[in-house]
Amino acid sequence: MARNVFYSFHYAPDSWRASQVRNMGVITGNAPCRDHDWEEVTKGGDAAIKRWIASQMSGRTCAVVLVGTNTARRKWINYEIEQAWGSGKGVVAVRIHGLKNSAGLQSAKGGDPYQDFNINGTPLGSIAKTYDPPYASSTYVYDYIQANIADWVEEAIKIRNRY
Repeated sequence: MARNVFYSFHYAPDSWRASQVRNMGVITGNAPCRDHDWEEVTKGGDAAIKRWIASQMSGRTCAVVLVGTNTARRKWINYEIEQAWGSGKGVVAVRIHGLKNSAGLQSAKGGDPYQDFNINGTPLGSIAKTYDPPYASSTYVYDYIQANIADWVEEAIKIRNRY
């Protein structure tokens, strides 16, 4: 059975990379937000964005943080991690900088998306996992994520259930 997950990522630079992961067909996730729809949500301010995130997370078992160059420490990425963990969902980070974007370019490795979080004094990064595909070729990075992401999600859910 495919898990239903919430994808968290920095939209502008990583939407193409994120769509590659979404379209692998290994796990299902929240529907991508079209630019126009996102503009409508953001017009409502922070409260509207929080409601949208809550509605997208509803019924999900895990948050998959797709980590690009500038994902770490972004306001809404941090909020999504906090909300996922706080509501008992698994949290797993997958580095996607090795996937090519629409221009055929890879990007630089980004920071730790968990760096601002502690769980009872323990850094979240020592609890929740971050996976970094060990390849330079975008094709191999894709294949590695596709072959492993379902297991990473299952492991994240098990980890969360222990805390």
